[in-house]
Amino acid sequence: MKVLLIDDEDDIRRIARLGLARVGGMEVVDAATGLEGIHKAEQERPDAILLDVMMPGLDGPSTLAALRANPVTARIPVLFLTAKAMSAEVQRLKDLGVAGVLTKPFDPMTLASQVRAILGA
Repeated sequence: MKVLLIDDEDDIRRIARLGLARVGGMEVVDAATGLEGIHKAEQERPDAILLDVMMPGLDGPSTLAALRANPVTARIPVLFLTAKAMSAEVQRLKDLGVAGVLTKPFDPMTLASQVRAILGA
């Protein structure tokens, strides 16, 4: 399974890559901005996208809208990553049409299994 990770924080990308690739055996491509993530999604055609909600410039919901507007990336399942774990916020994000919402901090040892469980893979 190929996963595109879009997050502006280097440490988060590094820890998530460790959990997804080393522990979960997934192929990981990453991007530091929403715009970079949109381009990589078009090029790489990942099986899923992990998308940070709060990023400078193009935030997660805006990046999601751009991905959904592009026929090449419109059907790729997206999971939001957020530090805001309140149920109202999680529900608001789910209402945007994502496959799921994962909260930060996450456990890198279980991240891949969480992604697979949400995607039904």
